[in-house]
Parts: sequence; C-alpha cells; structure tokens
Amino acid sequence: MKSMTFGQAVEALKQGKKVSRRGWNGKGMYLWLLPECVVKKEWCRDERLIECMGEADEILCLGSIRMFTHDSTGRKTVLTGWLASQSDILSEDWYIVD
Repeated sequence: MKSMTFGQAVEALKQGKKVSRRGWNGKGMYLWLLPECVVKKEWCRDERLIECMGEADEILCLGSIRMFTHDSTGRKTVLTGWLASQSDILSEDWYIVD
C-alpha cells in the first residue's frame, strides 16, 4: 500500500475512493465522500431536513466526508461530517482502502 499525504487522500475521496490512516487505532476504519445531492421531500424521513425544505419539494444537500468507525462499546457506526485533526492533516500515512 502506497502512503499518501492528506491532500492526496482528499483527491482520492473526490475520485470516489475510500481512504484510511495507518496511524488510526481502530481496525477497519475508513473515510468516504458522500457527494452533494438533491433530496426530495417524498423520500425524506428526517423531520429537521423536511423543516429546512419549508414549502419546497426538495433541497440540495452538500457533500460531506463520512467515517466508518466503532463507538465506545465496539459497535460499528457511521460518523457524518468527519473533521480532520492537525495530526491527520500533517500525516503522510494515508492509503486507499480496497
């Protein structure tokens, strides 16, 4: 597995790839980019998102980086809106997950 910088990892996300860091403690953790999309009110079950739509029938949802991880009990979870730490940004141990 070739190591990458954070910038290269972001570019890989934009290409639809999953990325991870060798320095992360949890096994199987990775990031992916959920691209922006239009959500139609008829598809939506999220009350807050429906509230944001107001009288419109749809709303644009901007893209976000998501993380597959594990919570404190070991349960598999998805974190929406992952943010990079300073360590993540400066590390060069990023790689593409197959």
